[in-house]
Amino acid sequence: MNGITFPAWHGKHYVTLAELLVRLGSFGLDLTWRVEFDEIVDPRCAELERRSADAGMDTLTLLSLTTPFLQLIDAEARGFAKDELVVILIEADSSLWEVRAVDERVLSELRRHCPDATDL
Repeated sequence: MNGITFPAWHGKHYVTLAELLVRLGSFGLDLTWRVEFDEIVDPRCAELERRSADAGMDTLTLLSLTTPFLQLIDAEARGFAKDELVVILIEADSSLWEVRAVDERVLSELRRHCPDATDL
């Protein structure tokens, strides 16, 4: 699994988890997600953890819970295709994102969206 990292802030714009989910495109549609937080900053964070426990939640549910705007601090979202881990989205200290994926096309799309991304 290869990865990239990039700042969570582009000027005054915070790159949200919802934006990253949209950038996954069709790759992310059928995934099951498990989300964990080191710091609960919004009541939706607790709801995300609750819904993603056990069997996880689908992408559209995760997207609906992270919009309109949810800023994260120290969070990890793991996407599974059946039982295989295929993508990891890590938000570190509300300042940077790390994205790891088995499909290089996912990383290429994010590199186009975030030109300051660097390889891990």
